Amino acid sequence: MARTFGKSSGAGMLQWLGLAFIILLVDQFTKVLILGYYHLGDSTYVTSFFNVVRVHNTGAAFSFLAGASGWQRWFFTVLGFVAAAVIITMLRSHPGQKLFSFAMACILGGAIGNVVDRMAHGYVIDFLDFHWRWMDPVFHGGHFPAFNVADSAISIGAACLILDELLRVKRS
Repeated sequence: MARTFGKSSGAGMLQWLGLAFIILLVDQFTKVLILGYYHLGDSTYVTSFFNVVRVHNTGAAFSFLAGASGWQRWFFTVLGFVAAAVIITMLRSHPGQKLFSFAMACILGGAIGNVVDRMAHGYVIDFLDFHWRWMDPVFHGGHFPAFNVADSAISIGAACLILDELLRVKRS
């Protein structure tokens, strides 16, 4: 008997896993370029508010726990795997909810991208450096903490999750 795929089955989920995979590929490709062309600490001026840099982050967002003794590498790696499993389960349950699934796919691709870094290098490679004078009171020299494509995808996914929830509440 032939199996047919509806919106709530594996076929719907495959498109979201495909998006997560594309995010992972773009993230890893950009990091390979940074590793190949930059030494740790190198920086290239691009505009008055943006540089390309090479930074190693052993912590999480905003270098949270970066100064810990090394246990955080494995903690954030396991956390990434757990998050990926939960997200895949959620995608299986809701593949037809486009904004929700888009958000989950972005977070999944980004989380796996940073897990790959932690496993391969022991740190996450960050390279996007935005800076504005008005941020001086909050960030040293006005430099927002450097980040990467995976971090961007996670942030976009989180914003889309909030938007999805706001729209859901508005509908009900």
